[in-house]
Amino acid sequence: MSRRIKRMNPKPRSRDERDDSRPFKARSASKAGPRPGGKPGGSKPPRFAGERAERRAPKAELERAAPEKPVEALLPTKVQTVKVTADENNMRVDRFLEARFPGLSFSHIQRVVRKGELRVDGKRVDSKDRLEEGQSVRIPPLKLDTPKGIGELSEAAQKTLKALKEMTIFEDDDVLVLNKPAGLAVQGGSGMTRHIDQMLEVMRDSKGQKPRLVHRIDRETSGCLLVAKTRFAASHLTGAFRSRSARKVYWALVPGLPKPKQGRISTFLAKEESEDDTIMRIAQHGDEGASHAVTYYAVVETAGNKLTWVSLKPVTGRTHQLRAHMAHIGHPIVGDPKYFNIENWQLPGGLQNRLHLLARRIVIPHPRGGVIDATAPLPPHMQQSWNLLGLDASRFDPIENAPEE
Repeated sequence: MSRRIKRMNPKPRSRDERDDSRPFKARSASKAGPRPGGKPGGSKPPRFAGERAERRAPKAELERAAPEKPVEALLPTKVQTVKVTADENNMRVDRFLEARFPGLSFSHIQRVVRKGELRVDGKRVDSKDRLEEGQSVRIPPLKLDTPKGIGELSEAAQKTLKALKEMTIFEDDDVLVLNKPAGLAVQGGSGMTRHIDQMLEVMRDSKGQKPRLVHRIDRETSGCLLVAKTRFAASHLTGAFRSRSARKVYWALVPGLPKPKQGRISTFLAKEESEDDTIMRIAQHGDEGASHAVTYYAVVETAGNKLTWVSLKPVTGRTHQLRAHMAHIGHPIVGDPKYFNIENWQLPGGLQNRLHLLARRIVIPHPRGGVIDATAPLPPHMQQSWNLLGLDASRFDPIENAPEE
């Protein structure tokens, strides 16, 4: 797909009101900021699909990082009252405790909240309630669970640790990148007993720190999931997501052939909840709960006119963004139980009716210098589809040329 599609001349619209799938041009170095691992001042950054930047900082740079204070020194030994800061506004109660006191176990946090030992403005709260800046939080004395060595882990915990190691595609002292399998949730929900966040309990270090999720992907989506192993890394990585210096690429299989073959989708999305389901609907600017969402897409390869392999680069990170956007332009992702809305469409023989969406790649600045660049392979059900359709997973991915914003 070397040729570039000419830009159409749509009726001018304001940036936030665009709802389009127009072709994109190669990123202009003069207008865009530096990419992860690049240098300021207009110097040429590493190509997205080219040579990978060094993943680790030099040893001398690592040694300059300030050591963290022992977790035990941070835990309150008597009742104390603290104020919710601006940075903690809208944070869940359990996340607030975990962020302030990283040595606490999930079960300990749930226990102090459930028993009413923690109070907000004098009232009992639920662990999922959201805090507001300026609120007073009463925190009881807290105790750090004694971390166990690998030899002391139960048989079940050792199996969990082994499963996590088998998922690992990148790891160092600060960062972990997992290849999350389809069907495994990132966080818990109603009636859910096994998920990544719970599994990470077995990886507490000698200070009692548990690895922290930096972002999330849907339960049925497989691929790259970034985890911070230290508070230092968590702060830097979440900052990279907030500033949009992290780049993510997804692969999907969709029916039909999107036109143009390279484009930008820009809409507002709002959450629509029912008793047993939650979906994201296309909304209008100003609608309650509506957030602007932008996705770039590019056709990589087609299987006749029936199915197309597309590469997706989300600029924003809204819930179900890619799934809702592809459905919006008439090419919902194959196997999507929420957004596939083409009537009387038949799944080709041999393909599994499962979500064909992979978090293929993540590129993000490393907290101590350099760049993390991790790639996940096709999950078994997508690999089967690629084989049956004759798609070549080693093809050049044109999403490289999509802008960063």
